[in-house]
Amino acid sequence: MKTLEDFNFENKKALIRVDFNVPLNDKFEVTDATRIVSAKPTIIKILEDGGSCVLMSHLGRPKGVQDEFSLRHIASKVEEILGVEVIFVDDCVGEKAEKAVASLEPGQILLLENLRFYKEETAGDEAFAEKLSKLGDIYVNDAFGTAHRAHASTTIVAKFFEGSKCFGKLLEQEIASIDKVMKTGEKPVLAILGGAKVSSKITIIENILDKVDHLIVGGGMAFTFIKAQGGSIGNSICEDDKMDLALDILKQAKAKNVEVHLPVDTVAADAFSNDANTQIVPINAIRDGWEGVDAGPKSIAQFHDVVLQSKTILWNGPLGVFEMEAFSKGTIALGNSIAEATKKGAFSLVGGGDSVAAVKQFGFEEKVSYVSTGGGAMLESLEGKTLPGIAAILE
Repeated sequence: MKTLEDFNFENKKALIRVDFNVPLNDKFEVTDATRIVSAKPTIIKILEDGGSCVLMSHLGRPKGVQDEFSLRHIASKVEEILGVEVIFVDDCVGEKAEKAVASLEPGQILLLENLRFYKEETAGDEAFAEKLSKLGDIYVNDAFGTAHRAHASTTIVAKFFEGSKCFGKLLEQEIASIDKVMKTGEKPVLAILGGAKVSSKITIIENILDKVDHLIVGGGMAFTFIKAQGGSIGNSICEDDKMDLALDILKQAKAKNVEVHLPVDTVAADAFSNDANTQIVPINAIRDGWEGVDAGPKSIAQFHDVVLQSKTILWNGPLGVFEMEAFSKGTIALGNSIAEATKKGAFSLVGGGDSVAAVKQFGFEEKVSYVSTGGGAMLESLEGKTLPGIAAILE
């Protein structure tokens, strides 16, 4: 696996695929700069070597050239975070881009225009990738968030850099963190899967049962398991067509000596609202007209014990409707348990949209070992798939 350490970038132009697909407000200000901050170590290392950086990224899902998706809106924020002047060019291929690259001096940074202004980017067009390849001497992929897409800039362009391609520090860290959970993690290994639907996590569950010792199933998806075992779940979310699958997962887990921990009690609400009436009930005895919206105190205590005896922890998905303050206690308690285990030496990886949002909202970012920057890419890695953006560097 080639990394930045395998190259000396002195007088070299690094073509770096970053993931600067950041949220903007209506004044085109960046509201969450995490992805830009995450790319900084790679960029600074190359500049310190005496190289220059050509940054390429997409932003949003534009239909052709649309100014609101122009990367010029984020250039000043990138400059602020990197502490180095950022030159912007309003194209990403062709004469204008090539000219800007040609005049780039060591220590300088060039930000190209939005790749997705060209439909060839998402189509994985080879001719477009070849045009991109003219903009650097060494190709660096540091965009984990798009590594599961076989796009021109994430996968196809690597063909044109035989022997001159590597992973950036962020991508290297993402791969190492997932490997730690899936391959090299100290036992006991615990996976915590939450969120609404079993169906979106089936392949992950099936793939990780061989790797984990404990599996906590929480959030909305737990009700499919409870109902499948004959419990009454009232109006709680449930995938009736996945109940047989839930029972099969429990059977497979038992055969593989994986201990599955389901919630035993729940906070039930009489409406899907922050102001709803609530009561704590056994999870298999929810009355009609009521729905489970958060983990109950007994479940929280049981999960805490499991987390503290684990040495490697994967967290994907919240335990309740954490977006509503009234139903956020279970997710916050779980975050505190993982933070405590991490402090005592466990390795904890958080990934997947909602868990990352929860970790940021409740201030756990610095208290866990690693927060993944890629939602879909992270999930596909956990499903055991080889991501095209990663495979392209390894080839």
